[in-house]
Amino acid sequence: MGIEVVRYNYRLRPGAVAERALTQEWHRCRFLWNEAVHQAKTGVRPTFAKLSKLLTEARARSSWLRDGSQVAQQQMLRTYAQALDASFTVKGRGWPRFKARKKTLPSLEYTRRGFRIREGRLVLPKGVSIPVVWSRELPSEPTSVRIIQDSLGHWYASFVVTRVAESIQVADQTSAVGIDWEVSRTATATEERFDLPHAGHRKRCAAELAKSQRRMARRRHGRGHPPSRGYRQARRTAAKVQKKAARQNRHDGRIWAKTVVDAHHLIAVEDFKPRFLSKTNMARKAADAAVGAIKRELVEQGRRAGRKVVVVRPAYTTMTCSGCFARAKQPLGLGERIFRCWVCGHTACRDRNAARVILAVAERGHTGVDDVSQVDHLPSGGGAVAV
Repeated sequence: MGIEVVRYNYRLRPGAVAERALTQEWHRCRFLWNEAVHQAKTGVRPTFAKLSKLLTEARARSSWLRDGSQVAQQQMLRTYAQALDASFTVKGRGWPRFKARKKTLPSLEYTRRGFRIREGRLVLPKGVSIPVVWSRELPSEPTSVRIIQDSLGHWYASFVVTRVAESIQVADQTSAVGIDWEVSRTATATEERFDLPHAGHRKRCAAELAKSQRRMARRRHGRGHPPSRGYRQARRTAAKVQKKAARQNRHDGRIWAKTVVDAHHLIAVEDFKPRFLSKTNMARKAADAAVGAIKRELVEQGRRAGRKVVVVRPAYTTMTCSGCFARAKQPLGLGERIFRCWVCGHTACRDRNAARVILAVAERGHTGVDDVSQVDHLPSGGGAVAV
């Protein structure tokens, strides 16, 4: 048992005055973010210390900035500095971009000296008091809070708290499972009872979503004209349909991930990246299954539970036999759902065979205990490989 840092999310019910104050605060923070992006593009590239100094000078000159919270504004600049550092250290992460007024959802962050919880309400600087829907108790005093607004206009508060992490003990320490991501089923495991079927929540909502989108198209007045009330209602209905499907996928993924984590000590996960499907005819179905979100949930739950989680590159996992580990000479087409080994004659479901290969690679190359390891190779050539 140890201490872990987690987030607890709660729904907020701001009134008209509080919501207006949150929106105005967001515009101030967004202005500071865009100014920092502009300076980086002009070649200045200031550090967080320099940005904080510029913020102090700007607040002395501008009464509009002084009307807002200095804590939220400093946190926005700190977030920008972290994003800029990540653009140089994280592979595939680009430079911070401008936050457009009509395309970016509000997000504010306050440290402990910038908010209070008083009589069940969240109290922010400048006298902003917001009721909170306390669906569960906070395990400890929060160190910071992030206030966000979703596409439906709902406000949420995400508190950073510490709690006692309970590691779930597995009776069999040798239990292991391999996970292969696919399209017909969202996830195929080495054992059939741990498979995650494709629920198709977005597909079931497609007709209702198309109806709302057609209503939006009919009520659009074109550029230069403010959106009508009917258009806003149709847009809100479409957002509700999309969010409902996303929540159903997230709920199913969390339940499945907990089942897998509770039953196994070693979890081998294929390092699936949905980006390569963006230009294929499987892109819509992969997005419907939310494979990327479910994979993150499985890895995170396994890490928190103290499991051995290994992320394996998917190269040649479909072409390798799980019986003798011989590699096929030619890649299998998507229409071939049965794997047949030309060396030992092993026959199995294509995806089940890939899941067993992923597990074998994880058992062969895993060295860590609690951390997520990256196994980036498979044995090359034919023949057998000792595992």
